[in-house]
Amino acid sequence: MIRINLLGTSKPKSRRSAAPSAPVIELGDVGSPKLKILVAMVLAIAGNTGYWYYLDHQAQTIAANMKFAEQKNRELSEVKAKYLEHQKEADNYKRRVDVIVQLHKNQATPVELLNMIGDTVNRTEAVWLNSMKDQGPAISLEGMALSNDAVANLISNLQKTGYFRNIEIKESYQDEQVKDMQAFQFTLTCEKGKS
Repeated sequence: MIRINLLGTSKPKSRRSAAPSAPVIELGDVGSPKLKILVAMVLAIAGNTGYWYYLDHQAQTIAANMKFAEQKNRELSEVKAKYLEHQKEADNYKRRVDVIVQLHKNQATPVELLNMIGDTVNRTEAVWLNSMKDQGPAISLEGMALSNDAVANLISNLQKTGYFRNIEIKESYQDEQVKDMQAFQFTLTCEKGKS
C-alpha cells in the first residue's frame, strides 16, 4: 500500500497532538531489479532513438551534399568541354599561324641566299657564276674565273660573309675552249650557316 504525506511531517505517535499530519509518498523499494531493468531499457531506447535521429540527419546532409556536388560536377564538366574545345581551336589557329610564318620565312630565305651570293660575286673581280644548286644544307657553285687567284678571292669573300661554312673547291681547270684569254672553270661546295 502506498501512503502519501502531503504535509511533509511525520506521523505523530499519539493522536493527542494538535498539529495536522503532512501527506507522505512512499514509492516502495526503489532498488528493485525490475524497476532498474525498466529504467535501463527506457534509457537505452531513448539513447538509441537519439543516435538514430543523429545518423539519419547526417545521412540526409550527406545526400544533399552529394546532390549538390553532382550538379556542380555536371556544370564544371560542361565548362571543361567548352574550354577544351576553345583550346583545340586555339591550337589549330596557332598551327596555321606557324605554317604561314614558316612559309613566309622559307620564301624569304632563297631571296636572301641569292642576294648574298650575288653581292659576294659582284665584290670579287674576274669571277662569273654559271649555276648555283641549293641542296638543302649545302650549296654547289659552278662558274668561270680569269685566274685561280680570283677563285681563291671568291672563297675568301664567301667566308667573310659568315653565312657559309666549310667552303671547298671541288675542281678548277683551265678551259681550253676559250681561245682569246685565259679562263678557269671551277666548282665550289659550301654549307649554309646562319648569318
